[in-house]
Amino acid sequence: MSTLGRSGVEVSALGFGAAALGNLYAPVGEEQARAAVAAAWQQGIRYFDTAPHYGLGLSERRLGAALREHPRSAYAVSTKVGRLLEPSDGDGDDLAHGFAVPATHRRVWDFSADGVRRGLEASLERLGLDRVDVVYLHDPDDHAEQAFREGYPALEELRSQGVVGAIGAGMNQAEMLTRFVRDTDVDVVLCAGRYTLLDQRARTELLPAAAERGVSVVVGGAFNSGLLADPRPGATYDYTRAPAGLLHRARRMKAVADRHGTTLRGAALRFCAGHPAVAAVLVGARSADEVRDCAERFAAPVPAAFWRELRETGLLPAAGERP
Repeated sequence: MSTLGRSGVEVSALGFGAAALGNLYAPVGEEQARAAVAAAWQQGIRYFDTAPHYGLGLSERRLGAALREHPRSAYAVSTKVGRLLEPSDGDGDDLAHGFAVPATHRRVWDFSADGVRRGLEASLERLGLDRVDVVYLHDPDDHAEQAFREGYPALEELRSQGVVGAIGAGMNQAEMLTRFVRDTDVDVVLCAGRYTLLDQRARTELLPAAAERGVSVVVGGAFNSGLLADPRPGATYDYTRAPAGLLHRARRMKAVADRHGTTLRGAALRFCAGHPAVAAVLVGARSADEVRDCAERFAAPVPAAFWRELRETGLLPAAGERP
């Protein structure tokens, strides 16, 4: 277990990312969703991350229901603010946003202080909890001014009141997260897809700044949305079809892993966990089998010779940290 910054909130080194519980890309049945959370618990995972964005609240409802049988003090939950869900009369589904759910609500960007409080209150109701351990400002890329001027101070106030234990921001970029680390008193940032075997942009400024200021980093997107889990033609990279060059590079990495008796999935997870600023790695899983596979791969050591060959062949920058 690791503590997030100076917050006192403890998280397991491997966390469960619950986007799939919101029917990411394709439907996930109720029993399958519950079984995935149960498998995570059996594997020792005690940190669970969700958001209103994931399936228009479906992920939060399913996660809260699945965790209800466990003592509240035994696990940590994070959710996110910045998108309010408002009822919609629209027909159809939400696949334009990536989720196979009916379009019963619409997302409204709101990083105001009132929006943060309303968003958190609604999340608690969907989760069926009286508190969450971590709250992130979710994807404030195009709303930086409001997020820093209004949203962040609201989170700081909620933390001082003891309503939440730790606060931060979660994004698919490293640059603005670095600003949060340097210019605010966040406990943790969630960086998705920018510290992986294929993309180390977070290593340049974000991770050193976090280490210097005692801010924890949670890494999401360890597989870059699929390519590093299974580098086959048609695999996705950052939620779109992987470019041919990246697919070729990932396949070369897999060949190196095969030669050294390890797996690309395991190496991808271990790489993310290797930096001292990283407190946890989130894995998104659609089933109990996927959860168990990720947990087993995460626990398995990766031979030093594998990392050495990656660097000698230029597949991984020589300056990269070795897990």
